[in-house]
Amino acid sequence: MRNGKKILQMAASASLLALLLPIQAWARVVLLHTNDIHCGVDRNLTLARVAAFKKHQKAQELQTLLLDAGDAIQGEPVGKLTDGRAMVRILNAAGYDFAIPGNHEFDYGMDNFLSLAKKMKCGYTSCNFVRRDTGKNVLRPYRIFPFKERKVALIGVTTPGTLVSSTPRFFQDGKGHFLYGFCEDKEGTKLYEKVQETVDAVRKQGADTVILVAHLGSDGSIPVWSSSALLAHLTGVDGIIDGHSHEQYERQLPDRNGKLVPVAQTGTKLQTLGKMVIEDDGTIRGELLQDLSEPDPKVEKLVQKEMVKVDRALAQKVGESPVVLVDSLEGQRAVRQKETNLGDFAADAFRTYFKADAALINGGSFRSGLPQGVWTRKTLLTLFPFGNQAVLRSVSGQQLLDALELSVSHAPEENGGFLQVSGLTFVYDPTLPSPVKLDDQGNFAGIQGKRRVSQVMLGGRPLDPAEDYLVAGTTYILSDGGNGYTMFRDATLVAEPGLSDVDILADYVQKQGVSEAYRQPEGQGRIQVNRK
Repeated sequence: MRNGKKILQMAASASLLALLLPIQAWARVVLLHTNDIHCGVDRNLTLARVAAFKKHQKAQELQTLLLDAGDAIQGEPVGKLTDGRAMVRILNAAGYDFAIPGNHEFDYGMDNFLSLAKKMKCGYTSCNFVRRDTGKNVLRPYRIFPFKERKVALIGVTTPGTLVSSTPRFFQDGKGHFLYGFCEDKEGTKLYEKVQETVDAVRKQGADTVILVAHLGSDGSIPVWSSSALLAHLTGVDGIIDGHSHEQYERQLPDRNGKLVPVAQTGTKLQTLGKMVIEDDGTIRGELLQDLSEPDPKVEKLVQKEMVKVDRALAQKVGESPVVLVDSLEGQRAVRQKETNLGDFAADAFRTYFKADAALINGGSFRSGLPQGVWTRKTLLTLFPFGNQAVLRSVSGQQLLDALELSVSHAPEENGGFLQVSGLTFVYDPTLPSPVKLDDQGNFAGIQGKRRVSQVMLGGRPLDPAEDYLVAGTTYILSDGGNGYTMFRDATLVAEPGLSDVDILADYVQKQGVSEAYRQPEGQGRIQVNRK
């Protein structure tokens, strides 16, 4: 009887303890996720708070992971000045369990990326980043996490647009032949097949839940490579954590069989933290968290240490501005879809330095506006974080016409290849279908149909397709074929002074200053829209 009484007492104590402990769904899996941090570790929620939240969440539910969907290591001076190394140190400290490369992870060169991939504690994962000569994966294509009662497979997917939105020569050999690719073609078929093949492979290995961690995007992305287009050609996917287009949403989109699949993005620079929960029965729900508690002290201390190094290096004053130069208007990244005073200013700086006939600067290279007041090198590097090199080339009028046509091919939608200009003016009609034809890599391949662009004036005279002009800009557009501008590949190199885009702006500000001519946010009327 004593033993029986003791057993009853133990059972009662266990029941009471169970009531006092927090209720946990032990088979549930929580995926915390970020995308497009772009070095903004001290912005918005801050990475220190994300790290602290992950620790708190994991204490409550052991089956918790922290994931990143690309474009983390580039975008601000803390990345540029260290070729991404400082960012990898911070990401490691924050406790990331899974990460994929976005297009901008490659901005410091292929050798540097492969080195960083080894330094990342969780590594990088991408199923469609391949060697073109062998077709073999450069990185592991997926990871399977064998949680209690559930195997969760995470598959990395990197946009094939990387070949044109990063620097193309980083993926080529010395003769201009592509060594690396992302399963790209005009129809999107190669990407669809590669991802489906990977989904099938993890299912065969017993994965109960399959999540794509992708850097594909929606608004402004190349349509056949968007997350929605990919999903519409797949089966067997249970959710997508996406990035690339800097949007904030939780959506349900159909797969090939019409099954609705949750897709999420968190914006950029830690505007929100995504939380995707895989319930015990396999259903998935998600939310975007906008308010986190206290920061993790170790991560915060590391971030502050790295930022002090940056501030010391970039504190040098370069000039002052009486006006605000904008990259955004009405909540949109206007510099990617229309003329702005910031675009006018930057293009003028390049044209003035080289004494060129014209200058072209792609809208995707601008990562902030420029404030009124004192500018330092940090101010300019926040604007132009890529370290693009300046160049002057002799370009035919026909090449210029083709470039302007490619520039407005996505208008009025945002497009990183939209050109801000100096020395020329033109009109375009966005109601006409774009006549631009692209090759399998998304590069310019020709014009078929009526052009959108008309009334091109250069130096006060109509542009002559047969005449040659001196055009200034960055190697990204004029030499490397970035954003698909391959029409300049054979243009004659006139000057390459070894200066970066930031050097060009600093020189212009110090010598010319910033005039009142740039006061209007919409610019000086160089690019005009004609809707018939």
